[in-house]
Amino acid sequence: MTVTKIILITAEFKDINDPKKSGCYALCVPFKKSYGKKNGKPRVSTIANIKIKSLLHMEALSARQHCKELKEYYLRKAAEGKNKMLVLNNVRNKLILRVFAGVNKNKKYDENYTFSLV
Repeated sequence: MTVTKIILITAEFKDINDPKKSGCYALCVPFKKSYGKKNGKPRVSTIANIKIKSLLHMEALSARQHCKELKEYYLRKAAEGKNKMLVLNNVRNKLILRVFAGVNKNKKYDENYTFSLV
C-alpha cells in the first residue's frame, strides 16, 4: 500500500524524482529556522502529505522490528541518547532513500548487497 501511494504521489517518479524532495514532502526532513542572530528549533515543513507520513511511520515501526540493519541503527542511536521519534524519523527517511535507489537503479532490494569500488 505504501509503495502504491508513493508511486501515485510522485506520478510514477516523474514529478518528484529526487529522494530529498520526497523526504521533505513526506515530513521526514527538518529545516532549521533562523532569524538573524536568533536560531530556532528545526521543524518539518507544514506543506506536506500527512497520509504518506503516516504510512511511512507504520513502515518504519515494522522495519525497526524486522529489518536487521535498521534495527541495529535504531538501537545504536537510541543508546547514544537520541530522541526515539527523531531516530524513527531518520528510519522513515532511510526507507524513502531505499525506494528511490531501487527505482533509479531499476533493481529490487538486495539485503546481502555489498558495495565495492572495484
